[in-house]
Amino acid sequence: MKRNSKTLRTITALAIVAIVFVGFLTNLGIGTISAPGIWDISILCPLGALGTMLASKMMVPRAVVSLVIMVVLIIVFARAFCGWMCPVPLVQKLRGIFTKPEKAKAVKQADAKTAEAAADFAPLTEDEKAALASGCEKDSKGLAGCASCAKKRGEAVDARHFVLGGALLSTFIFGFPVFCLVCPIGLTFATILLLVNLFAQGDVTWSLIVVPAILIAEVLLFKKWCHKLCPLSAFMSLIAKLNRTFKPTIDNAKCLETAQGKKCGACSRACEEGIDPRHPELSEAAWSECTKCRSCVDACPAHAISMPLIAKKGEPISLAENEK
Repeated sequence: MKRNSKTLRTITALAIVAIVFVGFLTNLGIGTISAPGIWDISILCPLGALGTMLASKMMVPRAVVSLVIMVVLIIVFARAFCGWMCPVPLVQKLRGIFTKPEKAKAVKQADAKTAEAAADFAPLTEDEKAALASGCEKDSKGLAGCASCAKKRGEAVDARHFVLGGALLSTFIFGFPVFCLVCPIGLTFATILLLVNLFAQGDVTWSLIVVPAILIAEVLLFKKWCHKLCPLSAFMSLIAKLNRTFKPTIDNAKCLETAQGKKCGACSRACEEGIDPRHPELSEAAWSECTKCRSCVDACPAHAISMPLIAKKGEPISLAENEK
């Protein structure tokens, strides 16, 4: 059976947007994706919860409860919100409307050539075998022993953390969540609400032009918003360092590299976050950046990757053992 988690993720995000739209239209009081709930009971997004307390300069019980719940969810599911629920990737698809057909065709052809080249599973070189066998050493505190690992997105401070700090600091200084004015998640649902008011009540304001315009401008100008600027993803990646569940787990008995000593790298190419499940030491990002999107699971030609609730501990099968 063909696996396509990408389609399922798109359907899930669209379903959530549809639910919020219906909630606005029928006035059911179900909140939004940044403050889901029912009637008087709702959960703020973690940045919203922190912002509420910083703006008021006091501990707000509702915000504290929301923050605790969200932290627990992040520990269990890491950044799954980004992969399955966030509407920003849906809005980013609008970029395709402004992309020249020739350029889009060239990108598709390049991807096809890459996939075709990857299908020719050549044997691993001696250097690749050594890298696969050794990996990154860990010290007594569990820290990476090589400098390159410390520079991965999610492990070291990056631009998102500065945006996160700026968002919280500006909220404290000005007394209201400044970042919410430009947050693409908030702008997406503000646009939905404005459209509902337009068709349901004939409410026409400048916001109907300004809000969507800001949203489209962010999508077009900041193509790497999620990876470079999003403070919510930065917050979640910090908490997700505690995540131990639903991690991509490789069956070495099936993996082409460990079982047959052949090149593959399909899982690495499929990951939009830059994580290499087979060679974490060569990844561009830390495991805390995983969005549980299952792209690596779908991409594996040997069906060697799964995402169990809790990975079983066991010794990996070495290349030397496979060659005997």
